[in-house]
Parts: sequence; structure tokens; C-alpha cells
Amino acid sequence: MHNTIQPKVTLVGAGPGDPDLLTLKGVKALAEANVVLYDALANEEIMNHAPKTAIKIFVGKRIGAHEYSQDQINQLIVDNALTYGNVVRLKGGDPFIFGRGSEEIEYAESFGIPTFVVPGISSAIAVPAYQGISLTKRGVSESFWVITGTTSDRNLSNDVALAAQSSATVVILMGMSKLSQIVSLFQKESKGETPVAIIQNGTTPQEKGGFGTINTIQEVVAMNKLSSPAIIVIGEVVKESSKLKGFYEEFILSDIA
Repeated sequence: MHNTIQPKVTLVGAGPGDPDLLTLKGVKALAEANVVLYDALANEEIMNHAPKTAIKIFVGKRIGAHEYSQDQINQLIVDNALTYGNVVRLKGGDPFIFGRGSEEIEYAESFGIPTFVVPGISSAIAVPAYQGISLTKRGVSESFWVITGTTSDRNLSNDVALAAQSSATVVILMGMSKLSQIVSLFQKESKGETPVAIIQNGTTPQEKGGFGTINTIQEVVAMNKLSSPAIIVIGEVVKESSKLKGFYEEFILSDIA
């Protein structure tokens, strides 16, 4: 019986949280899964696209409660593909944006297992968009940086200091625990008045945000009790958002007063 099993691994990006932001290709891949290995998804409704008969294994990492190490996840992917055939590895956002998807693909391929990738909508782009924030805008921002706030050695990425020197929009994921360091780096570049948006649980019903400038954002976070998972967006495009324009106009007027 086992000779007829065709192992296959498909990495699927689940998107940023809103279950409707899963791609059609992702839906089709899930519908054909024999096994789904899934992360701590912002919305587990996405799992409904997998067959009821599919084996579903939670392999997500939550702060302080790692179910599996990365090496164990890699091994689970391979073992399940060889035993059951079609494995879908479901990861939040896009699997290749700070998702360690490339490591999982490389490991599966080292066993000769065919692999496929279904890109997902990254929270780095979708979460600001839900607030009407366009990361690039003609005459305002020509580029954007997407940076991890916390590197694998638990430090703030050195790229944040470089980004603070540029005129680009800066999007920082996993940076809430490093917010004071981020603020200091931007203040060092005389960017204290630069608009900042922090959006927690973006694209989900639990979404909440805080808006201000580099100089005020820490107070805003404390006042609104914002915490992870959240995205930090720094740049002039924040105040260009049609949703936030009124807030920033008022903000500037109260500053003048």
C-alpha cells in the first residue's frame, strides 16, 4: 500500500488574519491535504478548507510556549509526507517573510520530496492597507523597508538604524519589545516628528491601533494598552492615509496651540 504514496509538501501562506485574505490557490491546496501542519494562526477558520479526514497538527510557536523546535517541525514535515503523501504546511502571512519557510522547503527537498510554495499576503503590506496607509506614494515615499524587530539572537536588527537614516517608509514586525530602542534610533536622526502607526491584531475583529509620532508613540502604546502581535509603521505616508488624515491635522493644530 505504501508504495503508492506520493509524498508532496506545499507551503501555504495563510495571510495576515482575515480568513478571506487566503488565496484561492491556498484554498485548493488545503482541500487536497492529507496532513496539515499549522502555526498559531490569527484565524483558525482557515483550517475549515482542509478535508475533515486530514490529520491536523499544531506546530505553532507562541512566546514562552514553543510546541516544537524548528528541527522537529522539519522532521514532522518529512515524516508525514513519506507516510501519508500530501502535506500542507500552513504558515501565517507569507511563508518566506520571516517565516523560515525556505528552511522547511530545503529540508524536504533534501529527501527528494517535491515541494511547492503558495505565497500569502504579508501582514507587512495588508495591515497598513486596512488603515488606508499606502507604503509608497508618489511625492511622499519611493520605497519601503520591512524589518524584523527581533533577530534570532533576540537583538534589534541593525537595519533599523540604517532605515532611520533613509526617507523610506519603515515597517517593523515583531518589534514591540524593542520600541524604546527604535524610538531612540529615529530621534538620533532628528525624526521625532515622523508619524507612526502601531496596529495590533491587524485585519482581524480584534484589531486596534495607536497613532502618533516618534516622540509620542510610547505614551500612545501605554494609553491604548497595545502589545504584540503588532506592526509598527513609521513614515510620512501614515498621515497621508484618508482614515488618519483628520487625526494628524488635529494633532498638528493642537501642537501649534
